Amino acid sequence: MRSHERLRLDLAERSYDILVGDDLLGQAGQHIAPVLHHKRTFIVTDETVAGLHLTTLERALADAGITFEAAILPPGEQSKDFSHLASLCERLLDMKVERGSTLIALGGGVIGDLTGFAAAVLLRGIDFVQIPTTLLAQVDSSVGGKTGINTRHGKNLVGSFHQPRLVLADTGVLSTLPRRQLLAGYAEIAKYGLIGDADFFAWLEGHGSAVIDGDPAARRHAVRTSCAAKAAIVAADERESGTRALLNLGHTFAHALEAETGYGDELLHGEAVAIGMVMAFELSARLNLCPWEDVARVRRHLAAIGLPTGLETGLDADRGGRFWNAANLIDHMSRDKKVKGGRLTFVLARGIGQALLRDDVEAAEVEALLTAAVAE
Repeated sequence: MRSHERLRLDLAERSYDILVGDDLLGQAGQHIAPVLHHKRTFIVTDETVAGLHLTTLERALADAGITFEAAILPPGEQSKDFSHLASLCERLLDMKVERGSTLIALGGGVIGDLTGFAAAVLLRGIDFVQIPTTLLAQVDSSVGGKTGINTRHGKNLVGSFHQPRLVLADTGVLSTLPRRQLLAGYAEIAKYGLIGDADFFAWLEGHGSAVIDGDPAARRHAVRTSCAAKAAIVAADERESGTRALLNLGHTFAHALEAETGYGDELLHGEAVAIGMVMAFELSARLNLCPWEDVARVRRHLAAIGLPTGLETGLDADRGGRFWNAANLIDHMSRDKKVKGGRLTFVLARGIGQALLRDDVEAAEVEALLTAAVAE
């Protein structure tokens, strides 16, 4: 049996493979070599990932006759900004990056987004490869070509669509992740079941703990199913003019929560998404779109896995948990990328596996939901 599975994201001349399996990092050179214009690459990673995985990648590239230089950034969401983008671009230009060069993003979503955006703008566009090392990046941000950085106005408000040449999702490297990071990634896995695959969500209810606890078959199935779902959606709507927006289930709320907490470790992206998905289902029920039983089912499963499902005070123990403010959250949401003509487009649901887009939600409904959530 092969140690990996191969998926294809079909975008005509921008099509690429997504490989999912064990030991892909150790075999990276042989998989990357066919997509290179010439065998000179530049690895972008962070200090944490470099200590765990950089040597393995460098050895794999060397074995395939591929040369490389590495740029190592500080870890964390704080690196995903203009200053770090500028520093990275200057560093790569110092290394004499060329139009035929390829960047390799080795890391989580921050490194993938930042490297992809650098590849999009350097020399007016060069190639890059994604090697995601977190569960969240493997099932979400590494696939689909969204790249970007944060600003003081919000998350991912500056960026571009720039597809990678290849994605290598090595499920073996997930064993180095802290449990909290695995849980954050799991929220995005659950999302795929909630937006369009009720059977997958039911499978997660029975096997989600195995995914978190490291069962190889369960973990591989979850990552592959998630990547296949995203690949199909992106192939149908690359630039989010329609159905791709369904992938934002819970994210409008989540980005507001992240902005309010300063994009730090206090609330990880996946944790915010988990809370946001519960809010999206609750808003759907308030609008009589979906049954309250489905809201309870979503909340019950995410809580059982270990994810937050509401604005618990424990998220900010140092300040007594009193930083949440409904008006502030609404202000953050007003800056969302999905605002059109002053109105937000929400991803809501008629039930588990039945997501839909709505741009006619009254502000009063959202305010009532957030006010109730803050008061809990």
